[in-house]
Amino acid sequence: MPKGETGRLSDRRTHPTENGGHMTSGDSRDMLAILAGSGPDIFTTRPVIMGTHGMVTSGHYLASRIGLHILEEGGNAVDAGVAMGFALAVLEPYIYGIGGEVPILIYLANEKRIVSLSGQGPAPQRANIEWFRKNGIETIPGDGLLAAAVPDAVSTWIAALSRFGTMRLAQVLSPAIDLAERGFPMFERLASAFERSKEQFLEMWPSSARAYFPDGHVPAVGEIYAQKDLAGMYGKLLEAESREKRRGRRKALSAAHDAFYKGEIAERIIAFIKENRLPDSTGKRHGGLITKEDMARYATRVEDPVTAAYRGYDVYKCGPWSQGPVFLQQLTVLEGFDLASLGHNSPEYIHLLIETAKLAFADRETYYGDPDFVRVPLDILLSKAYAANRRALIDPDRASMELRPGNAPAYLPEERKGGADIHKGDTTHLDAADQWGNMISATPSGGWFRSSPVIEGLGFPLGTRMQMFYLDPDHANSLQPGKRPRTTLTPTIVLKDGRPFMALGTPGADQQDQWSLQFFLNCVDFGMNMQVAVDAPTFHTSHFPASFHPHSAQPGTMHVERRIPESTIATLRAKGHTVEVGGEWSHGRVLGIRYDAGSGVLSGVATARLDTGYAMGW
Repeated sequence: MPKGETGRLSDRRTHPTENGGHMTSGDSRDMLAILAGSGPDIFTTRPVIMGTHGMVTSGHYLASRIGLHILEEGGNAVDAGVAMGFALAVLEPYIYGIGGEVPILIYLANEKRIVSLSGQGPAPQRANIEWFRKNGIETIPGDGLLAAAVPDAVSTWIAALSRFGTMRLAQVLSPAIDLAERGFPMFERLASAFERSKEQFLEMWPSSARAYFPDGHVPAVGEIYAQKDLAGMYGKLLEAESREKRRGRRKALSAAHDAFYKGEIAERIIAFIKENRLPDSTGKRHGGLITKEDMARYATRVEDPVTAAYRGYDVYKCGPWSQGPVFLQQLTVLEGFDLASLGHNSPEYIHLLIETAKLAFADRETYYGDPDFVRVPLDILLSKAYAANRRALIDPDRASMELRPGNAPAYLPEERKGGADIHKGDTTHLDAADQWGNMISATPSGGWFRSSPVIEGLGFPLGTRMQMFYLDPDHANSLQPGKRPRTTLTPTIVLKDGRPFMALGTPGADQQDQWSLQFFLNCVDFGMNMQVAVDAPTFHTSHFPASFHPHSAQPGTMHVERRIPESTIATLRAKGHTVEVGGEWSHGRVLGIRYDAGSGVLSGVATARLDTGYAMGW
């Protein structure tokens, strides 16, 4: 409810208890004390890790250990983040490969400012709407070679290290080479992903089978698993750096960049996509559209982030070439409500957040795209006046079935289900903070091994991010040569009183800026400690068109983890929501680091969802 008002939103709230029952409104203080983790019996899946020297968190514990080692060796947060980023491409190839992309936000303590690294490769110059229409393709496929944008991750990690780090590439990349060359113990989720992909690799993508199953079998859990070709590719970057090290750190890093984008590695990529025509979801065989010139001209850009204020916090996101501003749009609407009075995860609270998300994502669908090609009216979309108008559209008693972008006629999203069985992949995330107050938040993704074949001899596949484009010339996210597809990848950095406060993020495609928002609100509006906040059950809506092929929508549908009480679900259904109940721990992999600028204490957390994420610090 808007501040200063009373009424329907707060009159009927209930709160889930630890034993699955309910508490009345009069028990709110006790409930909030439990949520804040102040009681001696509070259970969390993991502790809040605290320290004063450095803190890292990532999607895999071995990558986190590498990041911590870099900090122990005197590196800063950026050095640690880059080291973890290269390592995660070895450890989690089912959700992120080095042929993918990585939007990054960095807080620079000395300069007291935040920078955004564009982190998303563009469409090749040969990729245009006319080409796809001529070839009878209505939507860009989500698999194969045709959907590959220019691979970004190597460029962005090197740019981050060169501009804002302190170490050489050899220092931050060697641990990842060691993991790829000597191997690491196979873990359950990677082994399961390989097992699901084995037949596809053997029948359709023999280069993937050779790269991932060098002995002809899926590695068992606990078996040492190595990736020799990927180690060799990484090694070529170090060789290039070493040849130029006398010219200084930045010149040597530039040489490593060029080894990937202008040298033998680029030549192998181009040769592979020219010589191979492979099946994809169109039912036909295609090669790729990337050329040698596309690779040679690519370099990551440093940009200004987008920001909005919320209850004394300044939240920063990447620009509208990502979906990041929807996080900010949701905050501008929610700031007009007293969220704590609704009760955490009460039916009224969940309904409010779902309806707010519908409005923000309707604007994403209508207005967001690469600002080099389209004007995205963020000055309007993030304004207080606009938020007030959007806030007034929320009916506290009824779920909206419309997709309602601002300043445009309301319309129903087209409900599309089914279609080809496309692997949408997933994503990983990492954060790091150092004793000087620097922070990095990065969301690597793309280059999933089930979406595209491994490039012979290099050990990694290309991404399929071009599937996010529309083949409608009037759409803000329409395909154009050289344009960045609007990515779902969306790291977050938060300042408080102009000082670093929090870095956070999660995998999860269109859900990222719903799950990470809930984590942020759990901390800020409900005063939870970070691990309680990350463990809390989550929810999201799929009401709007999805970013991934085939851009399906499920109007009025929301999804909740099973730990949300049945009585809450029943109330949401009575409001008109179609509620789908998932597993108890089925949503997201939120990670975060908090910095107390007064005491210098760093706190890090990782969700227990999907098992492998860990925070480490000292």
